Amino acid sequence: MTIPERHPFGHVRSSTPVERIVLRAGEVSAEVLTFGATLKSLRVPDRAGRVDDIVLGFDDLQGYLDHRMFYGASVGRVANRIAGGRFTLDGRQHQLAQNEGETTLHGGPDGFDRRNWAVAELGDCSVTLEMVSPAGDQGFPGALTARAIYALRETPAGPCLSITYEAETEAPTLVSLTNHSFFALAGLSALPDRPRSALEYRLKVPASRYLTVDERLIPNGFAPVGASPFDFREGRLPLTAVRSGALDGYDHCLCLDPGEIELHDAISGRLMRMTTNLPGLQVYTGNFLDGSVPAKGGYAARRHDAICLEPQIWPDAINMPESWGAESPVLRPGELRRAEMAFTFGIR
Repeated sequence: MTIPERHPFGHVRSSTPVERIVLRAGEVSAEVLTFGATLKSLRVPDRAGRVDDIVLGFDDLQGYLDHRMFYGASVGRVANRIAGGRFTLDGRQHQLAQNEGETTLHGGPDGFDRRNWAVAELGDCSVTLEMVSPAGDQGFPGALTARAIYALRETPAGPCLSITYEAETEAPTLVSLTNHSFFALAGLSALPDRPRSALEYRLKVPASRYLTVDERLIPNGFAPVGASPFDFREGRLPLTAVRSGALDGYDHCLCLDPGEIELHDAISGRLMRMTTNLPGLQVYTGNFLDGSVPAKGGYAARRHDAICLEPQIWPDAINMPESWGAESPVLRPGELRRAEMAFTFGIR
């Protein structure tokens, strides 16, 4: 049994300690912060055996406190956007705190990514973090207990990092938790010489439909991926759509069919295979990264330097017509909500 390492990582609100937990499996290692239940680092070898970090983040706590970039963060109560910051549950309308114009994004201005979670359990190459969100938090009803379980293990298919979110509530509420890691399979050390490299990764996603969006990025319908820039079923480079002028980048939710998601960087050889039990995958190509925020090693990530693959319940699902068939984000007392995602690494 391999118990994770625990290290101090500063303090929030002057006195509350933040911890950095290190998980290891062979040549792969992951660092998790209690602040935001954040994946701080994920070190993976390339084709030549060189190990490098493949997720954006900061070297110290102050970076996370000063800049809400969502690097590696656990976001909630509800990931993505809720239109108007409003929803109706059991006949009662709720107004949430808004933080993107009139929209509530990633749980509001003080979402779960801004909280210091507690270490609830250390297991074999795993850590369970926990936090309690009181009733009325950011406008959401019901006191909610949330857990984030990180585990890193060797498997026959390769080293696998699994992230599982669990939630229970004392009163009916909404919950849709996910992880917001920015993946740079090129390796962080290569980013200065490989600008916009995330557009060069081949992404394969089993999805025959995607959600169309309005100017606020709120879903307003479905469309078949067809031969559009959203057809990742056989694998495609996001660069293709950007170069053609069809898109300036991706920030869209694909409606998942059964199957495995793949992300591959042909230059480094790194391959990431992903599975989830959630119905949607938000693909975001770092469109708002502008090189103004120094992060790990002093490097400031630029537009399209990394890609987010965020499995989740569809954005604004609570406000969708029933005919759309969206999985409900409603959680009631006595129920357990589990959001599962696993990332397996290899070389191709």
